[in-house]
Amino acid sequence: MLPLLQSLEKVSVFVFLVSSMAAVGLNLTPHAIFQPLRNGKMVALALALNFVFAPAFAWLLTVLIPLQHEHAVGLILLSGAAGAPFLPKLTETAHGDLPLAVALMALLTIGTILFLPLALPLLIPGLQADPWSIARPLILLIVLPLLAGMLIKNRAASLAARAAPLLGKVGNLSLLVLFVLLVVLNLHAVLGVVGSGAILAAALYILGLFIAGWVLGGAGPETRGVLGLATSARNFGAALVPATSSLHDPKVTTMLIVSAIVCLVVTFLAASWVRRRTAALG
Repeated sequence: MLPLLQSLEKVSVFVFLVSSMAAVGLNLTPHAIFQPLRNGKMVALALALNFVFAPAFAWLLTVLIPLQHEHAVGLILLSGAAGAPFLPKLTETAHGDLPLAVALMALLTIGTILFLPLALPLLIPGLQADPWSIARPLILLIVLPLLAGMLIKNRAASLAARAAPLLGKVGNLSLLVLFVLLVVLNLHAVLGVVGSGAILAAALYILGLFIAGWVLGGAGPETRGVLGLATSARNFGAALVPATSSLHDPKVTTMLIVSAIVCLVVTFLAASWVRRRTAALG
């Protein structure tokens, strides 16, 4: 039974990423995605929040909360992994600016590929991160489906309009399945860290990142919401690559899995709050 659930988890990850990224591409044009990146202030702020503030905040939490060393390493490793592939789904939930979200996801994904191998070995002794091993799954499962969707929209707009809602529903269902499997398959590991401070640190970390992005994101609630979600939604898939290939410590991996579950819960709650906040102000 366990091998079957593990295989189902891998399939759900694949289906979620490919279907959701393709659905986004079917609804957007390259101009709509890259237009937000012309805002130099927004780009600089997003990079600073994700690759300066996020690692610094993670380090601060490891000082304030008496975590096990391996759990602290996992949190710091997560701090360098931005550009979560579920950011567009969060933005849809928040009724936010989807082109901005996709633009930030692309920007932060590139930043993660550069940042993880260069910066984190300085913070985590013994860590080695191969840029290509991090970039390969991101390119195959995020970039290529997104580009394919945009190509279909450009060449066959009517087909894109019919396919996008279906792929969106597939993405929603596969994300729900993935979350349930993450909890079920890792329930023992999650229960094992209860009382260690790991869950508290992860929750405070994700919530703190959202608040920082929201506060600094400007005047408009939609923009503030997207920046808050883009900062708090960490790319735990990218963080797992060096954790499993270099550190070989199950406690580090456990911290990343616990943080992934916490991140999904906190960010989707935050997205719902942004939706209500935007509706109230509108």
